Amino acid sequence: MPKVFGTDGVRGLANREVTAELALDLSVAAARVILDRGDVRPSRERPLAVVGRDPRISGQILEHAVVAGLASAGVDVLRLRVVPTPGVAFLTEALDADLGVVISASHNPMPDNGIKFLARGGHKLDDAVEAQIEELLGSSWDAPIGADVGRVRPYERPVEEYVDHLLSTLDRPLAGLKVVVDCANGAASEAAPMALRAAGADVVVIGAEPDGLNINEGCGSTFLAPLQAAVVAHGADAGIALDGDADRCLAVDHEGNDVDGDQLLAILALDLSEAGNLVDETVVATVMSNLGFVQAIEAAGLRVRQTRVGDRYVLEEMRAGGFVLGGEQSGHVIMSQYATTGDGILTALHVLQRMVATGKDLQSLASVVTRLPQVLVNVTGVDKDRTDDPVLAEAVAAEERALAGRGRVLLRPSGTEPLVRVMVEAPTDDTAREVADRLADVVRERLALP
Repeated sequence: MPKVFGTDGVRGLANREVTAELALDLSVAAARVILDRGDVRPSRERPLAVVGRDPRISGQILEHAVVAGLASAGVDVLRLRVVPTPGVAFLTEALDADLGVVISASHNPMPDNGIKFLARGGHKLDDAVEAQIEELLGSSWDAPIGADVGRVRPYERPVEEYVDHLLSTLDRPLAGLKVVVDCANGAASEAAPMALRAAGADVVVIGAEPDGLNINEGCGSTFLAPLQAAVVAHGADAGIALDGDADRCLAVDHEGNDVDGDQLLAILALDLSEAGNLVDETVVATVMSNLGFVQAIEAAGLRVRQTRVGDRYVLEEMRAGGFVLGGEQSGHVIMSQYATTGDGILTALHVLQRMVATGKDLQSLASVVTRLPQVLVNVTGVDKDRTDDPVLAEAVAAEERALAGRGRVLLRPSGTEPLVRVMVEAPTDDTAREVADRLADVVRERLALP
C-alpha cells in the first residue's frame, strides 16, 4: 500500500485523494491502534476522541466519515465542530481524550483537505504509530456490535474554553494597542477576535466571514496585502495574519511591513531569555530559518538547534531536549509552556504583550533580525524523491562554494505537495534569484518525470 501520511498528517484534493472512504478507514484504523496499544484510560467504558475541523465545505463530509469510523470502532466522540487546530490539541489534553482528530488542510487552497491525528495529551502521532495505522487500512477485523459501539455528541463551548486558556497565559492586558487581525476566513474567525478583544486590544477584523469556499483565498498568512493595507488605513499598531487552521501566524508592523516567523520567534526568544524562562538559552528552528535569524540569536548569546522542515520535527527536538520555544519561518511557533503544537493566536498574544511590556513598536522589536535576501522557487512536475541525484548535488555544491559563506542553498522536497523547493539566501536579491533559477533549471532537467 502506498504511503498515506505526509509530514503533517494526510493531505490532498478533497473527494478525490482525501475521500470519505479514506477518512472512514483511517479513523477505524486509528481507533484499532489505540485499542491494541492499550492507550485508553482504564476508568473509561470506551475510548474518547475529540474531532474538530476548519470551515472548508469538504470538512463536513470528512467530519461525518471520521466520526462514523471512530464510533463504529467503539470510540465515544465529542464533536467540536469548527475550531482552530491548536484548539483541538488543547481540548484533547484538557478533556484527557485518548485521541484527537483535526480535519483541515491548514494553509492549502480550499479544494484540498486533510486529516491529522493527535495522541493523548494533544501531541502529534509518532511516525511509528502512523505506520501502524497505515498497515491496518482496509484489513478485516471484528467490529463491536450492540451496546459496544461508540456514542457521538456535540461538545458545548469549545471555542470559549480554548480562548479562556489562551488568556490565562498572559501576564498583562493589551490595553492601548490597536490591532488588525486577518482570520483567513478560516477556523479562527470566531476565536481570534474574541481572544484579542478579551485581552484588551482594540481590534479590527478582516477575513472572518467563512462560507466554506473562501478559506485562505486572497487573505491570511499566505496573502498579506489586505492586512498591510488595513493596518495602514486604520492606523493600527500591528496586524496579525493567521492561516486557515490558525496553527501559524505572520505579522505586519505599523507601516505595513511584513514580520515573518523568524522575527516573531526571535522576539519571543529574547522575551523568554530576559525572564529567565528560556531553557538552556536555546531556540529550536528548522533548516529553512533565515541565516539572519541564526546570526541574531547567536549575537544575543543564545543558541539555535536546527531540524528538518516540519513543525513535528521541531516538536520532537523540543521534547527531547526539554526546550520551551521553537518554530518555523512560515509562522509555526510552538510555546510548549502553553501548547503542544503551533498556535497562531497564542503567538500573536505574546508578541503583542512584548510590545506593551517594552513600550516598543513591532518594527523596532523585529529589527533584531536582519534578514538575508531569500528566494524560494517551487519546481513542479518533477520526481521529488530523487533530490539525491549526483549531478544535482554537485550543482548545489558549486553554488555554495561560490557563495563562500555569505549565503546558503537548500533543496527540499515538499512533504505535502508534489514539488521540490529550491531556497537560496545570498547578499543581494539578484544573486539569490540567479542562483535559485540556475538550480531550478537543473532540478527540472535531472528530476523530470517520464
